[in-house]
Amino acid sequence: MAIPTEITFHELDISPSAEASIERWVARLEHVHDRILHVHATVGVPHRHGRRREFEVHLKLDISGAEIVTRLARHEDVYVAIADAFRAARRQLLDELESRRGFVRAPYITRHASVG
Repeated sequence: MAIPTEITFHELDISPSAEASIERWVARLEHVHDRILHVHATVGVPHRHGRRREFEVHLKLDISGAEIVTRLARHEDVYVAIADAFRAARRQLLDELESRRGFVRAPYITRHASVG
């Protein structure tokens, strides 16, 4: 089943190869969670004059009962930024599935040794 995907390019020309990359990543997410209702991906360039050009990718996934929003993934290469954003979304999807199943990760406790 194909997941409805909306792709927006902000301050950037439309790139068919970037769109194809996003579609491939969406298909991979479908194997992780089968109840993704909609994906909105935004690819853009921030307004920074005099600095190197970085691409930003922002994802919003609508799943049954929740919404997952990734932080901005930034990189000089648009394909690396896309991959980073989808990897973060995949981690969040897995965490959502674990919490629905009742599995909650224990907090990491640091142990401090006292030097005496």
